[in-house]
Amino acid sequence: MNTSIEVNGLTKYYGQLLAVDRVSFEVETGEIFGFLGPNGAGKTTTLRMLTNLTRPSEGSALILGMDTVRDSLRIKSVVGIVPEASNVFNELTTVSNLTFTGALYGMRRGQRAGRAAELTGLFDLEAHRNRKAAELSLGLKRRLTIAMSLMHRPSVVFLDEPTSGLDVESSRLIRDIVRDLHRNGVTVFITTHNMEEANQLCHRIAVIDHGNLIAVDTPERLKQAATEAQAVEVAFDRNLDPGEEEALSRLPCVSELRALGDKYRLIASDPPCVLEAIYPFMNERGLKPVSLNTFGPSLEDVFVKLTGKGKEQPANE
Repeated sequence: MNTSIEVNGLTKYYGQLLAVDRVSFEVETGEIFGFLGPNGAGKTTTLRMLTNLTRPSEGSALILGMDTVRDSLRIKSVVGIVPEASNVFNELTTVSNLTFTGALYGMRRGQRAGRAAELTGLFDLEAHRNRKAAELSLGLKRRLTIAMSLMHRPSVVFLDEPTSGLDVESSRLIRDIVRDLHRNGVTVFITTHNMEEANQLCHRIAVIDHGNLIAVDTPERLKQAATEAQAVEVAFDRNLDPGEEEALSRLPCVSELRALGDKYRLIASDPPCVLEAIYPFMNERGLKPVSLNTFGPSLEDVFVKLTGKGKEQPANE
């Protein structure tokens, strides 16, 4: 399959600080590619180099065969960029933001009007087409920002934290738009902290930490790296006393017991082994299961395992 993005030994120093260390990967044409990492890992720096907002200290990157440094003007005509912070013009209306963006890309007046009408419909912005951007909610502004990036029908789109801070409706709409872009052959590069979003959307995921690329694979194959994070989750028809909780934690194959509201999650590398033991446990104590489920490792489990981090701490990238 053809590649839309080729990254070779991309490196960035800020003085003596090595922010990105010889990163190399490829993104296939039409792929939804996720780029994950803790705060300060090098995600934003890598994205800025790919979009020519900062120049690499070493290495190179190609977008559709064009060098991001030497061919930056040509690349801009085929790439859409959605920054994490909104870049709409607050004094302009929704439709004026779109047509102005089209003008910046050299689109003719008729093309601009037609494409703006298409995008206001696609992003459910029709009722807000004549409202100034300053009057729009965060979710509506985010939709407008993404719509602006698509005015010129780019072949590659970079989305930086596309649903960060958005309501459920806007987040779902944006995920649907990303899937539509994929169906139309557009290559989508996403940075996100939302593990479930990456799991739902991305065909492959790259994980970066301390400037080093530590994994590139499909979500399901990455999950195999955290098989010990499999679990059995059970809710009983009554509360357990401390002694029963202790006995539950000592069932065969259980490595950890977590109380989650009215449920217990039993972490185990072999869930069938736990299931065999849990029924005798319930019978001996007169318990009945209200719910009983097994879970494989989540992408968040993989992320924690690969980066060695639990809760991320805010930091600059």
